[in-house]
Amino acid sequence: NKPDIRKFTRDVVTRSKSKKWQRIGKRVADLHRKGIPVLLGTRTVEASEAASAELTRLGIAHDVLNARQNADEAAIIAQAGQLGSVTVATNMAGRGADIKIQDLVQELGGLHVVLSESHDSRRVDRQLEGRCGRQGDRGQVEVYLSLDDELLSSRDARWARRFAKVLLIFGPRASGFVIRRRQKKMERMHARMRYDLLEADRSLGSLLAVSG
Repeated sequence: NKPDIRKFTRDVVTRSKSKKWQRIGKRVADLHRKGIPVLLGTRTVEASEAASAELTRLGIAHDVLNARQNADEAAIIAQAGQLGSVTVATNMAGRGADIKIQDLVQELGGLHVVLSESHDSRRVDRQLEGRCGRQGDRGQVEVYLSLDDELLSSRDARWARRFAKVLLIFGPRASGFVIRRRQKKMERMHARMRYDLLEADRSLGSLLAVSG
């Protein structure tokens, strides 16, 4: 129940995934040199492997937690706050495990959580962001997005993608606003689907009750 002292940086938006991974790799390398621990959150197993490939190319030692590499994930995620550690994890990996950070890490600014993509639900993003800065610890959250991300890749998102691409001329903040709006639209759509499913289940239950 201690005050939240995490820092949030402005979103970084790039035109392509390849450029995004380059930016992320460069940032993680810089943090790693300073001894600052990094938890790199990914949306999918494929994205976690792409992140791992970029870090390997840069010669950065790291752990990967995803559906294909999940042995002792709680132990691995718990060590993500150690000096100089780099951990790549999908949003589901290691949930519930507490990340302890060393005193020296506190002095360096705490655990840095890097989100490599927005999810359909803002709630999932907040879960990843919440991996740092617990119980008043220091920490920082950084978000890297691209116009090729899954949130903008569906056919019904083509206009949002085009708009975000145009606004990128004026800076990442404008494009980031479009992406956040798209995320809210997806949240509303999923909420409506859950409501319709619940109503269908209730109707079916009433029908079966009447029919005996």
